Amino acid sequence: MAWVWRFEKTDGTEVPPAVEPEEFTTQGDAESWIGEEWQALLDGGVDQVRLFEDGKEIYPAPMSLHAAAEG
Repeated sequence: MAWVWRFEKTDGTEVPPAVEPEEFTTQGDAESWIGEEWQALLDGGVDQVRLFEDGKEIYPAPMSLHAAAEG
């Protein structure tokens, strides 16, 4: 199993991340990484992220990095 993040602008356009991720072997590892790197990603122009496991989207909607900044 491979867990990967997709990085997007608010309109869903894919953008390259400021911090290059790896393929994660667990959902927890992927979520821990985004918890550590979200600010750098946001500063680099990423507005939202989507998590996929072997090509299947995990969450019903993208996660906004702006919500983390406001919280």
